Amino acid sequence: MKRSNAEIVREYGPFPGTEKVGGVTFDGQLVWFASGDRLNGFDPSTGSLTRTIDVPAHAGTAFDGKHLFQIAEDRIHKIDPDTGRILATIPAPGKGGDSGMAWAEGTLWVGHHRERKIYQVNPDNGEVLRTIESNRFVTGVTWVDGELWHATWEGDQSDLRHIDPQTGAVLETIDMPKGVGVSGLESNGSDQFFCGGGKISRIRSVRRPKGVNPQNRSLSR
Repeated sequence: MKRSNAEIVREYGPFPGTEKVGGVTFDGQLVWFASGDRLNGFDPSTGSLTRTIDVPAHAGTAFDGKHLFQIAEDRIHKIDPDTGRILATIPAPGKGGDSGMAWAEGTLWVGHHRERKIYQVNPDNGEVLRTIESNRFVTGVTWVDGELWHATWEGDQSDLRHIDPQTGAVLETIDMPKGVGVSGLESNGSDQFFCGGGKISRIRSVRRPKGVNPQNRSLSR
């Protein structure tokens, strides 16, 4: 297994009117993050907050290319980002213990924080299609170039983990600096991860290393 220390490229925030960061996603233009009672969108080139949507936003956030998905306690809402309207709702697999969320291959991938699990979920009805076990608290999930990554946070230590989506085996780990937690994880689709700052209103951009398993391209965002 490859292990490295995180290279923090940039910090965004603090953002006005927000005290914490839950889920994080990227729609190709704006980075969206959950802050409890609303979704917030900022431009990663400037760091400026340009959009807000008043919806319950307690944990993981995802984008399917057209819609936002947002965990609100024990539910997942499908949201029109243009109008802010909730279009559909499904049960969250962790029944309120859910954390990160990502979109890949037509399904949602949802972290279950203290149960140390990631679920592949049917976005139409909430059916759990697959369960992947971890050995640390899961606090964020993302897919990039066919690679499944998740964030962990226990005590004062967080890391980012590239795992095998079939077995859950850890292929690569990026250690965050001591005391820097990660809540919410998203890729920019290329060479960086956006990492939510948890109880502080910040998002950090972390350099993504070159993949250690380039042949794994069966799934993608």
